[in-house]
Amino acid sequence: MNSLVKIDGKPVDVAEFIRTLKLSGKFEGLIDQLVRDRLTVQAAKKAGIRVTEQDIQERADQFRRARGLHRATDTNKYLDALHISLDEFEAFISDSLYQERMLEQVCSEQAVQSYFKLNSPKFDSVEVSHMVLDSEGKAKEMVSVLADDPDSFTEMAREHSIAPTREAGGRIGKVLRGALRTDIEAKVFNAAVGEVLGPFASADRSTFELFRVDTRHAAKLDDATRTEVQRVLREGWLHARAQEHLIEAC
Repeated sequence: MNSLVKIDGKPVDVAEFIRTLKLSGKFEGLIDQLVRDRLTVQAAKKAGIRVTEQDIQERADQFRRARGLHRATDTNKYLDALHISLDEFEAFISDSLYQERMLEQVCSEQAVQSYFKLNSPKFDSVEVSHMVLDSEGKAKEMVSVLADDPDSFTEMAREHSIAPTREAGGRIGKVLRGALRTDIEAKVFNAAVGEVLGPFASADRSTFELFRVDTRHAAKLDDATRTEVQRVLREGWLHARAQEHLIEAC
């Protein structure tokens, strides 16, 4: 299949489609996901993970129900329209099951608990407020004002900040490590509650930001932290698998 779609009879071919993906910046993301999926399937099979015909049938049935394909003829028409064979469809379903089961092992509750126990300081969090000002002079003046009256931060943010958070008095809320710029994070996570930090200049020095630490939270394995630990485990595992293979762009 060389053409993907026709517009007034004029075909858009695969080469043009790929070229558009590359120029729009979407191609690398799709290729990266394809490589990750393929490596995960290979690792699952190597680890002895099994997918049965019954597993494939149940997942295929779920796929069909979700798309309203209640009869075999509906499914055949659907696949024909996509130019996908039944064997290719079953391979897709099978691979998705291998991927899920492999990553379930990588991100098991035991793995999550173990990683969190060893790395809990990474998941400390703080609640912060900020204000963004459009000149260094204004930012330094605000630092002086807040040094004399730190409790006025919320009021000053509402009055002077140019950030969308101004309506909330500059309140950002809870942030984990990795959510702030590196130089800002280092100071925020070592600051005392109530301390005002900054000004921090943007890359082009067009804006200057002040932060106040509102609350500190010691790490705990709640739902949000568990999700982040699973992400870290998954990314680390995928990176390690990629190092085991020669991956070349074509």
